Amino acid sequence: MADSGSGNDFLGQYRAISNKLKKRFLRKPNVTEASDQFGKLALQCEREELPQYAGLCWVAAARCESSLGNGSGEAWDVVRAGRQFLTAEISAKDLGCPSPGGEHVQAAISSFSHAASRWQHQHTQDQPLGGTHQSQCPLAAGLALELGQALRVDLDRIAEAAAQYRHAADLQQNSPLEQLNSLGLLATCKIELGDYDGALSVFNEMVSVLEYAGKPLLGVYCDIMHRCEITRVLLLLILQPTAQRLPPNLAQVLEKYAWGEDGSVPVSFLTEDQFLLLQSLVMACQSHDMESLCNLEAELWCHLTSEQKDLLRTLVRKMSNGTK
Repeated sequence: MADSGSGNDFLGQYRAISNKLKKRFLRKPNVTEASDQFGKLALQCEREELPQYAGLCWVAAARCESSLGNGSGEAWDVVRAGRQFLTAEISAKDLGCPSPGGEHVQAAISSFSHAASRWQHQHTQDQPLGGTHQSQCPLAAGLALELGQALRVDLDRIAEAAAQYRHAADLQQNSPLEQLNSLGLLATCKIELGDYDGALSVFNEMVSVLEYAGKPLLGVYCDIMHRCEITRVLLLLILQPTAQRLPPNLAQVLEKYAWGEDGSVPVSFLTEDQFLLLQSLVMACQSHDMESLCNLEAELWCHLTSEQKDLLRTLVRKMSNGTK
């Protein structure tokens, strides 16, 4: 936090620069000089670990760039402002006194949103007639991801982080791998929020992206499909949707484990051991065999991610409560 001396010194310099922007008789204000001075003051505040003041200076510099018609400069300045506001919130929380109403976070969200709108507008103007739609702006998607990662640190803001990941994914429809990364982060947020229906929907979307992209299931694409497959099985077993509520594509997910008795593994991205363990898990849940389920929990453990382990614990707990 800033001490009173630093705050007073900052306010004096800030006002002095602002006064240069006031219109005077027969004299036009030098906006370019003011923008440069606001930027220098912002850097000074960053060095002195006064992020909230640095953010205000970057916002002031952005206004100057806007009045000069420099949309790109305006966007980058408000991005710098947003990052400083996020730093200010983290510092305040570390000291046990977060900003009232999360005002630093709201200022960061507003700054990033403003920058994204500027970039999308510029992106649209730069496209030839009939070219890529403005929603495909990669810089705006990157900002949404950055903001999502910052918000996710706060357990009270996971839903807001999820909204940012959703926005990023919507902006990445021309980049399957980047979109899958954003959707994966969104799915994790849904699980952390206990929204298993929502998480299942996101994993279905990820599978659709993989299928639509037509990418061979090798390398990272195989890893993503592997995660989707196992996690969808766990979510379906937790949710236990009725046959009437189960869409055909999800019914097929469970059917291959319920009926795969010919010794073959119908999914190329699972090992035989993984397939047989999942098959046994599905059958144990369908028959409410708690003894087998507890044994399978131990056997499956080494094949699961930490997120999937949490889901498996939830499943065992739910089945245990249901059999009492």
